[in-house]
Amino acid sequence: MNVENRIIEKAFAILTSRLREATISISSSELLKSYLLHKLILEEREIFGALWLDVKNRLIACEEITFGTLTRVPVYPREILKSALKHNAAKVIFFHNHPSGDVDPSHRDKLMTTNMKELLNLIDVQLEDHIIVAGTQTRSFAEHGEL
Repeated sequence: MNVENRIIEKAFAILTSRLREATISISSSELLKSYLLHKLILEEREIFGALWLDVKNRLIACEEITFGTLTRVPVYPREILKSALKHNAAKVIFFHNHPSGDVDPSHRDKLMTTNMKELLNLIDVQLEDHIIVAGTQTRSFAEHGEL
């Protein structure tokens, strides 16, 4: 492994540590976006995941739930519910990437987010945000009033 890769790995470990220590809230949204950007920027296929939070917005787990292709990732409600219950989460922030570089959500992204919000409400898990990473950009559903 070359020196640059070791430096990147160490930097990512520091970001991960800071995210775990931080209370995820509006005041730390830039840290969250930076973490997700570094986590997903080099991925060549779409990945859908969740940041599971407790009632005080503290991070319980960051989980990559499903893996897709260059342009699509399947999201299965059953797997989302299993993960939420496994982590005993009160809240969640979804994330996925667009390897195409287009940060705008597709119609399918919007529909899935709406459906998952309704489904998670049935088990008292609140959807806080859905963040898309594309290239060096991020897009928050919450910041765009889409939740």
